[in-house]
Amino acid sequence: MKRCVLLLAAPMLLLFWWTGWLSGSVRVPPAQVQVSDVPAGTVVFQGGFTTDPRDNGRPVALIAAALGVTDEDFRAAFRNVRPSQSGPPAPGRARQNKEVLMAVLSPLGVSNDRLDEVSNYYRYNRARGEFWRYRQARASATVEDGRVTGITITERGFGYTVAPTLMVAGYPNVQVDVEMGFGMRLDSNGCVQSLTLVAND
Repeated sequence: MKRCVLLLAAPMLLLFWWTGWLSGSVRVPPAQVQVSDVPAGTVVFQGGFTTDPRDNGRPVALIAAALGVTDEDFRAAFRNVRPSQSGPPAPGRARQNKEVLMAVLSPLGVSNDRLDEVSNYYRYNRARGEFWRYRQARASATVEDGRVTGITITERGFGYTVAPTLMVAGYPNVQVDVEMGFGMRLDSNGCVQSLTLVAND
């Protein structure tokens, strides 16, 4: 299933982001809506923003898809990067880290400019309560004779790293398969691609 300068020149932006020292506009982590708090028939998406423990909070599923490489390719590129733990990295280390990344990613067709663009787009500062860019998906349920007979996407959203869980308030037995879409377009990367009602009893 396809899951739907501060101190240096611009190419060094991503190194600051990965150490949490560059901050874009504040993006508050998604609120968790409870089905018990909304009217019956309301569609609720929960979760969908988890990251692999190996990635220390980096949304690798989104970054890799936007670069056109696999998650493992990106992890391999980042494996020998030495992020600063106490502040912005020294210029020499920042240059070295960038060379390490491009040594793996360039043969895979990733340009220096694209790496900077994607890294800058997904940068955020966890210490300040920020989150990477996202838009939450929305959907509506069709209810007939007391049963949910259909689910329609009204907003695909973006920025999900995994498929969110979909629930319909008042209908605990409804099960919906959520298919995700990942790709190089930043404004649709990590979107809800399709919804399939698989159980409604």
